[in-house]
Amino acid sequence: MGHVSAGFAKMILAAAALTLPVAAWATTADDIAAGMHRGMNVLDDDPFWRDTGRERFQPRHFAVLHAAGFDTVRLNLHLMLHATADGAPNARELAALDRLVAAGLEAGQTVILDEHDDQICARDADDCRLRLRRMWSVLAPHFAGAPDRLLFEILNEPHGALTAPVWNSILREMLAVIRGSNPTRVVVIGPADMNSTSELPSLDLPPADRNILVTVHYYAPIRFTLQGASWVPSAKDSVGVEWGSDAEIAAMVRDFDRVRTWSENHHRPVFLGEFGVYEKAPMAARTRWLSRLARIAEAHGFPWAYWQMDTDFAAYDFSRQLWVQPILNALAPP
Repeated sequence: MGHVSAGFAKMILAAAALTLPVAAWATTADDIAAGMHRGMNVLDDDPFWRDTGRERFQPRHFAVLHAAGFDTVRLNLHLMLHATADGAPNARELAALDRLVAAGLEAGQTVILDEHDDQICARDADDCRLRLRRMWSVLAPHFAGAPDRLLFEILNEPHGALTAPVWNSILREMLAVIRGSNPTRVVVIGPADMNSTSELPSLDLPPADRNILVTVHYYAPIRFTLQGASWVPSAKDSVGVEWGSDAEIAAMVRDFDRVRTWSENHHRPVFLGEFGVYEKAPMAARTRWLSRLARIAEAHGFPWAYWQMDTDFAAYDFSRQLWVQPILNALAPP
């Protein structure tokens, strides 16, 4: 696909009510970050990826998010799962994604296209490089005509085979692919080791490219935030772990002080792309951690996106079409 489809272009232009040329949309990552505040991760385990006729998250939910105080939506894409034989996004998912992007922009959201296939990429770096190149060779030109509130995130949580040196090589290659059709689009990139804050010093970005929004994820301490999670060996047997002592709060502040220092030293805006507490944690401690972290991030000037709206960690009950009120109150107090 050489450029943005005619149908998608019409949706985008109608959604944004744009009359200016594309060049007038260009803004820096600092500008975009300043317009982002509270966000939500969506689609990760949605039936969207199995049958787009049964998806839980639908275009109307952008208005639900907006009404609750969220202005940023991170769309977790699993496009590699059903890619075409040559590795491109399949037509069904791309058409459904067009509708979601147009609806999100129309609702006034900043929308992030997050290639969330980190588990596939963690197994084989060379295979990951090829898959990502094919994906972004299609996605980038397809969405090139979209407003600047549409952001591209090259890959969620690089880890495993994507060590820091390998990831730095891949991210630069993918950034070059994207810049071929989107020279000023803001691209979201995080460090290795699953976007860990501690790996920020290893992140090697092109100094001249100022349209990069750096992302980090935060789930510390894991024994508390991921207690009872079967996929986390160090926390799966933990139960009833509490959080909120003065020492624990101070540790959280120190972690984000270090992120802010890195941000200031490198003149790069930072986006907290994921944070959350698994639902097996005690609810009072869970909301205490969420509220404290959200306020700390905001005080440090970092926009954020909660993990996640649906499934586990859920902030929203899709069966009842209602917010999980304690979680919502912690994230976006009335």
